[in-house]
Amino acid sequence: MRGIVGLLLLCITFFIASCGEREARLPFPTPAQHDLVVLVHPGLLTYTTDENGNPGGLEYDLVQAFAQELGVGVKYIISQPEALEDDLLSSRYHLAIGWLTSNADPSLQSTPPIFQTRDILIQHEATLPLSSTAQLAGQTVHVMRGSRQAKTLHKLARDIPDLRIEEFNGADIFALLEKLGNRGIDYVALDESLEDIANQHIPNLRASLALSDNQPVTWGLGRHPNVELKARVDKFVERVQHDGTLARLEDRYLGHVRRLTQADIIRFLGEIETTLPKYRKSFQAAQVLTGIDWRLIAAVAYHESQWDPNATSYTNVRGIMMLTEETADRLQVGNRLDANESILAGARYINLLREQLPEETEEPDRTWLALAAYNIGPGHFGAAQTLARQLKADPNAWYEMKRILPLLAQPRYAQQLRIGKARGGEAVILVENIRSYYDILQRNAPPLAPSPAAAEGLKRLVNEIEARRKEYARKMAAAKAITSQPREAPEAATLRLPTMEPNESW
Repeated sequence: MRGIVGLLLLCITFFIASCGEREARLPFPTPAQHDLVVLVHPGLLTYTTDENGNPGGLEYDLVQAFAQELGVGVKYIISQPEALEDDLLSSRYHLAIGWLTSNADPSLQSTPPIFQTRDILIQHEATLPLSSTAQLAGQTVHVMRGSRQAKTLHKLARDIPDLRIEEFNGADIFALLEKLGNRGIDYVALDESLEDIANQHIPNLRASLALSDNQPVTWGLGRHPNVELKARVDKFVERVQHDGTLARLEDRYLGHVRRLTQADIIRFLGEIETTLPKYRKSFQAAQVLTGIDWRLIAAVAYHESQWDPNATSYTNVRGIMMLTEETADRLQVGNRLDANESILAGARYINLLREQLPEETEEPDRTWLALAAYNIGPGHFGAAQTLARQLKADPNAWYEMKRILPLLAQPRYAQQLRIGKARGGEAVILVENIRSYYDILQRNAPPLAPSPAAAEGLKRLVNEIEARRKEYARKMAAAKAITSQPREAPEAATLRLPTMEPNESW
């Protein structure tokens, strides 16, 4: 009898605990009442903040799209690596993101797979590549603390003798990869999705070994997710994989990182050290004038001329920003080969092209589209947007225009639009390369934050160049006014025959 009573008490205890846990579950997110609460394990593709504290990341953008679909705000809770496992077991979140894969705890539910990934080994290109995990015996592998790769290594260590695992407690994976690039350490375990990003910034690294099989990346839903919320998020994940939303976001963060070769990146990193300092102040002055990040302007200039102020193409496009003669005249540039004049004019032109785009065009698409117009010309770019509408593509989305622009080189489309053929594919390559150069500059050059004295110096430079531009514009206007004045017809000359006065002698 006592055993039965004890069993009943135990069941009641579990039932009460279960009810208490279920009652503690967050309410369904509803507009103006309850936010969507998201547990975040930060990462390059998950959740990062830029120099101004603005959040971003592929998973972050996806969450924002889901919240917009629900019509609710989002509250993010940052989970530290050492606390992630305990946080996932709690009931204080609706969704958990962090490039997570299936959890070993079967009580934790998750969404359908969103991406596929695996863990890989990265090493310096000068070292002999490994061909099997058995060769890790006696080696030391560095890894981010609390990451999925750390778990993978500890699992491998059960069968690999003397495999040493060093967990790095820094916030930035690049700090670890830079040590590897400098030969300070031998191996790093990394998520395969980050390989191309890593190679773009540290080009002497190579992936040598797969440490795990492909695994699905999912969002965590906790132990007892709201039934309606689970249904909504599962449907959302399925939809974004078929309607192009996921492909567009992948392109935003990863689509450009495979463009540059290793030689391109090494050369660019060298030019940052040797050539960029000569023009840094000019690029920063252009930011003061236009508000465009000076590093983006520098990225455009590098792609256009490799920072050569005397660059000239066979079509007479000239200067560090490679302005056409027509564009230079429109921007009142007296000397395209003057680096200061060219840089400020190029930045003003980018702003002008951005402002011409419809209000609904969002960043960063607005900037990438403006750069495409910078390369191909606003006329041809406008024709490409018309073609996009005809082909049921979004003319305000860079992901869509990447597909449309190369069609301008086909005669049938050029005839249809009544324009000459244009090398739209080159515009796509230009924008994608500039995106890569800009990424690299953001990691290797600080944002503009001048001292008061330096700020005054930049303003003086801007004023000097602008005064020169206005003086040139005044002279051109005066010359135009003179040449445009109607010439008065000369009075008809009276014909007179030569005569000789009576007293005049020969």
